[in-house]
Amino acid sequence: MAKTSTTTLKLPVALKARIARLAKTSGRAPHAVMVAALEQQVLRDERMAAFVQEALDADREIDEGAEVSGAGDVHAWLQRLAAGAKPARPKPWRG
Repeated sequence: MAKTSTTTLKLPVALKARIARLAKTSGRAPHAVMVAALEQQVLRDERMAAFVQEALDADREIDEGAEVSGAGDVHAWLQRLAAGAKPARPKPWRG
């Protein structure tokens, strides 16, 4: 079993009531609803931070001379892929 830590959370009355209703209709404890919601939000925020970092890294690599392809070429390539073809990747126009 995972280790746990106790914390205190001050919730607006209306939110606490919504959590209680959801818990009752889903057959879960309010605690389980809150833990699941927090886990989902933290995971979403972590993924967003990783996505932003990946974009910043790619932008830096482009500034340093990495290969890039034209958007029109990439879109056409993706359309051919979606249609079931196995086209060659677009040729970079810089790199």
